[in-house]
Amino acid sequence: MSNQVTTQQQNKPITVKGLFNAETTKKRFEELLGKKAQGFISSVIQITSNNKLLAAANPTSILNSAVMAATLDLPINQNLGFAWIVPYKGEAQFQMGWKGYVQLAIRTGQYKSINVIEVYENQYRKWNALTEELDADFDIDGVGEVIGYVAYFKLTTGFEKTLYWSKDKIKRHASKYSQTYGKKNKQGNLVHSPWNDADQFDEMAKKTLVKQLISKWGIMSIELNKAVESDQAVIEDDGNFKYVDNESTIDVQVNEEVTRALEFMQNVNTLDDLKSFKESISEDLLIQIESDINEKENQLLFNEAIQE
Repeated sequence: MSNQVTTQQQNKPITVKGLFNAETTKKRFEELLGKKAQGFISSVIQITSNNKLLAAANPTSILNSAVMAATLDLPINQNLGFAWIVPYKGEAQFQMGWKGYVQLAIRTGQYKSINVIEVYENQYRKWNALTEELDADFDIDGVGEVIGYVAYFKLTTGFEKTLYWSKDKIKRHASKYSQTYGKKNKQGNLVHSPWNDADQFDEMAKKTLVKQLISKWGIMSIELNKAVESDQAVIEDDGNFKYVDNESTIDVQVNEEVTRALEFMQNVNTLDDLKSFKESISEDLLIQIESDINEKENQLLFNEAIQE
C-alpha cells in the first residue's frame, strides 16, 4: 500500500504553486533577491492563477522565466510594465517591457536621459531619417490618432540618438517578426498576443523602439545584453533560449558579438592589450561596451599601481 501511495505521489503533476513553494526554489530566489524573494514568488503565483493560458503552460518554463526576471531584478507585474511572463503554445515566454530596458540602462550610469513616447497627429510635422531630426511640437498635448513613436537617449559623454518609427512601420515590423500579430483562431478571433491587444499595442511599439535604439547605438551592459537575448524567448533548463516567436531573433547576432567581446576582454591583462583590443573592434561595438572597457581600464591601472 505504501509503495502505491509513493508511486501516486511521484506521478502527481507538478503545479506552479507547488514548484514555487519548494524549498530549493525558495532558496534560489533568496540568493537572487534576498528579502524580496517571497514577495516576488507570491506575485508570480498570483499572476499565473489569474491567467488561464499561463496556468496551463509548462510550469518549468514559468519558473525559468521568473528566474530570468529575478536575475535582472525586474518585477513581474503587468501594471508596472518592467517585464512579463507570457503564455504561447503551452510554454511561458519571458518578455521585457520598455520600462525594463530603461531601468537597466539607467543602472549602467552611462545614460544621462532616455525616454520613448507616442507621437500624435497634431504634434507631428516631419522626420528626416538621414539627420535623425524629428520636427514635432511636444509642448502641446497629443490629440487625435497616434501616428508614430519616438525614442531618444543621451549618454553622459554627450552622445545622443533619436529614433522615430511611424505606426505603419511598427505594424510592418510586427507582421514580419511576430507569428501572432493579426492572426486569428478557428473561431475568427485574434489569438492571444500583446500585439493583438489594443491596450498593449502602444507598450509593445515603445518597447520595440527602445530595444532597437539601445541594442544598436547604446551602451550595452551585460544585463542589457542578457535582457535583449532573452526577450520573448522560452528559457530552457540549460539556460538556452528557444524563440517560438520570431521577433526576438532580430538582435541576437548583434548581442552575440557583444557577448564574445566581453568574454574576450576578461582575459585581457595589460593596458597595451586593452588598447589593441579597442583598436580592433568596430566603432558601434566600442560604443556598446564602452562602460565595460572603462571599468577594465580602471582595474588594470589599479593593478599596476599596486605592483609599483
